[in-house]
Amino acid sequence: MMPSSYPSVLLEKAVHEFAKLPGVGRKTAMRLVLHLLRQDVATVEALSGALLTLRKDVRYCRVCHNISDTETCAICANPKRDASLVCVVESIRDVMAVEATGQYSGLYHVLGGIISPLDGIGPSDLQIDSLLERAQSGTVQEIILALPSTMEGDTTNFYLFRKLEPTGIRMSVIARGIAIGDELEYTDEITLGRSIANRTEFKGVG
Repeated sequence: MMPSSYPSVLLEKAVHEFAKLPGVGRKTAMRLVLHLLRQDVATVEALSGALLTLRKDVRYCRVCHNISDTETCAICANPKRDASLVCVVESIRDVMAVEATGQYSGLYHVLGGIISPLDGIGPSDLQIDSLLERAQSGTVQEIILALPSTMEGDTTNFYLFRKLEPTGIRMSVIARGIAIGDELEYTDEITLGRSIANRTEFKGVG
């Protein structure tokens, strides 16, 4: 067995756990761990406590599936938001990206992913049934499809269109000011805001 290059088993275990995070390699993990070692115990305990509390107590909005501290998130509970307009996004990060533009006043629906057969993600794995229920409630007048400009995003758009078409609700898609293959969360606020403002009717064709 090759000897470990780490001077401490505890250090090695901590680096190993940090390296499991997305986008964090072993070198970055080592920097993070060494940074925490330089902090006082109270600071590290505050971080670990916040993470544990988040994981154990986090809730999801019963309406839109956004992260929330209560049964209904602050956006859905806000009477000033336009309940007739629903923006469908892939993830919670996309809600944050759209909100940052300051140009959207409607509600959201977080699918929790997009259809991707290669990754084993089908319609039943997403929050589609609850979207159909919202569409059939009589409150929603327009649904904006704000999914990634990728093959998987387009596949999900077409699937949702076929499912929602019988409701007669107006369906639109954000303008292609966002480059093909781009994710909403990495798009600058001005471009994303204009893409929503300049949305076009979606008719189920490319």
